[in-house]
Amino acid sequence: MVMDKVILGRTGHSVSRLGFGGLFVASFAAERQAAIRTVHRALEHGINYFDTAPTYGDSEEVLGAALVGRSEPLIVSTKLGGRPNPFDPKDAKALVASVRTSLKLLGRERIELLMIHEPDRPQQYAWWDDFNAVTGPVLEVVERLKGEGLVGHVGIGGTTTTELAHLVRSGRFDVVLTAFQYNLLWREAADEIFVAAREQGIGVVAGSPLQQGTLSRRYDEVLSGPKPWWLSQRRIDQMLKLYRLVEESGIPLPEMALRFVLSNPVVHSVLMGARSAAEVDANVAAVAKGPLPAALLARLDEIAAMLPQRPYGEPIALGWVFGAPQNYRGMASA
Repeated sequence: MVMDKVILGRTGHSVSRLGFGGLFVASFAAERQAAIRTVHRALEHGINYFDTAPTYGDSEEVLGAALVGRSEPLIVSTKLGGRPNPFDPKDAKALVASVRTSLKLLGRERIELLMIHEPDRPQQYAWWDDFNAVTGPVLEVVERLKGEGLVGHVGIGGTTTTELAHLVRSGRFDVVLTAFQYNLLWREAADEIFVAAREQGIGVVAGSPLQQGTLSRRYDEVLSGPKPWWLSQRRIDQMLKLYRLVEESGIPLPEMALRFVLSNPVVHSVLMGARSAAEVDANVAAVAKGPLPAALLARLDEIAAMLPQRPYGEPIALGWVFGAPQNYRGMASA
């Protein structure tokens, strides 16, 4: 099966529509040899875009071990942020050292795509001297690394919409990775980030198409039982309507979620985490079926419009919380 590829915006790189998210190859999620087999299966399917980060445990090291000796053109992307610990996002020397550590762990001479991690959340990483002007030491560092040939292109990866769109419009970045903000039910990225990315002609990568488990399966037991206080009736109605459409269409929910994201031509690649070769196979098989039918997309648009903005207090990844009722932080009656 040949993986479709598209040009990743102004980078000029040909990138697989399905990218490999490297979080789950870290040792906290998978045994080393099993993780390497998972990466190799992705390569066999023609996936050429791999994403990792210093904050993903030993993911960089595992990915580097899996890619030893590979000669095909690959887009290996990692991030700035979180290393060393404690981390100072304005320490230029430490930022350079982090990139050199990434190069060593990944076994690469060049990082083709270096992402600034969470540039839109100053309470997490205070990257900017002036957020409005988009100035800070990190930009000087990445330009220097590009000049030295250690970095090919620079992107940003975040989880907000308005703030990330502002950074995109600065014109300083080649790729934007938006996570949690574009999938079947949560689509805020389409209103701001995608518009800004088209204006700038940059690459667009969508992360978390399953909203970190929220769209990986049905949660009828949560929707019909004791509920967290933040779970609104409108969200419940929306999810139940989605489940009915899944039954009617005969398309499994995870497949529908992945194909939905790739139905939007603005999205160049979608990142899927995989814990096994079998999961890679399933993801590739879903992508091979192509975009969803127009009539089904219209029905999904109607469902998304039932709740266009995330209600107050609702966590980003419901799947994680649904699976751990002890974390509901207060319960509502059924």
